[in-house]
Amino acid sequence: MHTAYVTVTIVAAVVIFGATVVDIVNPEWVRGNMRSYGVPDWALMPLAAIKAAGALGLLAGLVFSAIGLAAAVGLVLYFVGAVITIVRARWYAHLPYPMPCLVLASAAACLSALA
Repeated sequence: MHTAYVTVTIVAAVVIFGATVVDIVNPEWVRGNMRSYGVPDWALMPLAAIKAAGALGLLAGLVFSAIGLAAAVGLVLYFVGAVITIVRARWYAHLPYPMPCLVLASAAACLSALA
């Protein structure tokens, strides 16, 4: 179980850091998608900071389990919010994009709670 927790947590952190880097680079297609969901341009960097903090929290959770669980639950809520935002904007074709992060954060939360 511990090996699964460590593996899933590291993979989740890497994937979420990758998504954060894309937000920080701030390409036009990301800004365009966010606008189409009704998210203002100014919100992109704070959202990226939240993702980065969550990914760092996942890694910190490998040493301090309570931090990892809190970070994983926070990331689950973040990505559930992303899914809700996309559904409210009726861009159903974009739903697969937050799903890998949501699944990884959910798995990290479950494994953290069991570890």
